[in-house]
Amino acid sequence: MVLDEPTVTEMGVCPGQETSSPSETRTGPETEVLRWRVLHTKSRQEKALAETLGAMGVSYFLPVACQARYYGRRKVQVELPLFPCYLFLQGTREQAFLADRTKRVARVIEVADQQRLALELAQIRRVLEQGASLEAFPFLRRGVRVEVKDGPWRGLRGMIEDRARRNRLILQVDVLGQATSLEIDGTLLEPIDEVSAAKV
Repeated sequence: MVLDEPTVTEMGVCPGQETSSPSETRTGPETEVLRWRVLHTKSRQEKALAETLGAMGVSYFLPVACQARYYGRRKVQVELPLFPCYLFLQGTREQAFLADRTKRVARVIEVADQQRLALELAQIRRVLEQGASLEAFPFLRRGVRVEVKDGPWRGLRGMIEDRARRNRLILQVDVLGQATSLEIDGTLLEPIDEVSAAKV
């Protein structure tokens, strides 16, 4: 079995994501609306699957993050999936079947709330495209929903743990039950309401 090795760059700038064509809602050759699906991949197969999907012309989104690693005296940036073992595919049912047949997918997860996932991924994509660092963070069951009112992240919506800890904006992916966080100036955040994560 060929395992997908992390991408290593010499102190370079990690792109923060791998994606095929822009994730706008489109229709396939048979006028089928392209839907988001989550591909739960086998261990360390995310990037290899992304390459295969790209070669097939299938739209996908694989957010990645960079971590520093030292090899002797040499410091390198290792590019790893932000959500290990998950890749987001936007396509037809047949394209999802094709992905499943690559033998790199453990299961295909259907997404009921397409609009919500699209918004969640769009926010993560926006942060990564601007070169900001995202870190894995525990999924919040309860918290304060906030919106960034000024600065480069104006319009972003997410969660904070509570009103006393406002320096980290948490971007959640509900269908995964996972989250990532962005360091931010807490004075730029405006609470929307205090709710359970399931209602955000």
